[in-house]
Amino acid sequence: MLVGVTIPPETVDDTEAHLDELALLVDTAGADVAERVLQRRESPDPATYIGKGKADELRQVSLEVDADTVVFDDELSPAQSRNLEKLLGRTAIDRTAVILDIFAQNARTQEGRAQVELALLRYRLPRLRGRGKAFSQQAGGIGTRGPGETQLEVDRRRLLRRITKLESELRDLSKTRRTQRKARARSGIPTISLVGYTNAGKSTLLNRLTDAGVLVEDRLFATLDPRTRRLDLPGGEPVLVNDTVGFVRKLPHQLVEAFQSTLEVVKESDLLVHVVDSAAHDPNEQIAAVHAVLAEIGADRVPELLAFNKADIAPEAKRLVDRHPGSVMLSAGTGDGVEHLLRTIGDRLRALAPVVELRVPYDRGDVVAALHREGEVLSEAHEPEATVLRARFRSGGPGRFEEFVVSS
Repeated sequence: MLVGVTIPPETVDDTEAHLDELALLVDTAGADVAERVLQRRESPDPATYIGKGKADELRQVSLEVDADTVVFDDELSPAQSRNLEKLLGRTAIDRTAVILDIFAQNARTQEGRAQVELALLRYRLPRLRGRGKAFSQQAGGIGTRGPGETQLEVDRRRLLRRITKLESELRDLSKTRRTQRKARARSGIPTISLVGYTNAGKSTLLNRLTDAGVLVEDRLFATLDPRTRRLDLPGGEPVLVNDTVGFVRKLPHQLVEAFQSTLEVVKESDLLVHVVDSAAHDPNEQIAAVHAVLAEIGADRVPELLAFNKADIAPEAKRLVDRHPGSVMLSAGTGDGVEHLLRTIGDRLRALAPVVELRVPYDRGDVVAALHREGEVLSEAHEPEATVLRARFRSGGPGRFEEFVVSS
């Protein structure tokens, strides 16, 4: 059973849309939705989030529809979750728990599994106390320590040790990733990251652009593990394209923290291609949700190109492009608009690169040839002792041509 609570300034329509998405999340996790319940409140109840009267009503409805789990769209505190389970007589979880479960099912690589396990343990740690009837409470006085309390502390220490071990493993994997990124940066090839809401079509677009063979399914969070592929733009410039994990409204903070090393590639990109599902109920709200996560990981200052996908099934795509100047529309499924996207990416990358003036002596013809090969020469003039060129470099500045730079 799904439960949504409308708290101002949110509207009932907003809550309904969020419950529609929660239903997709629950379906992806492998459960069936038997019923959905809405409530309006001025503020959450500190003890049960929905209030004792509404909890009693939920218990009755759960019995009628034979629901064994109640899923709340908003995050519950550990105390609220425990109180609700006592009142409802069944499992009470929140959206965060459902998303973590989906990630646990879909993680494939060593790093992905470690990141998801770390997020799960961080979520469970504050929820250990009071879980299950086997735990007795510690009483005052010598010799009155109950075995349940001892077991609870053992469990806490075990979780903390495992969290520390996972954090250490992820730090080592992060160093490896950083070394790989430095090697790519030295190559001078610009990096583009595909970001966007889950199920917006990022993996389909990567497959269309590079024949990457990434798994594509019409469900949420089908792809968790990042992939990098090389691509040649229409002008011949090579770029590296990263496919990243999809974002979602109310993405659990534990996941964002655990996936920091994976998401660093987004922060260090030259350009973000923000893929938007034009057929979504509210594309603008999805754009806002993605921007919120980008801000949380420190990638909100990276230049962005909005790409409105699924134009073949969404007439709204044209209106969205008109409302967002500089954006493009395409269909990753059919390939329509992909060439225009690639040309736009090339134009954006060239516009981002600063123009540098260089003075190269005539006996260094090899440097002039390399400049034409590795940069974009905008003009070339000849002085008595040297060739003066104005050039734009694709990534990383003039690099090895620094000694010939006059101004930039």
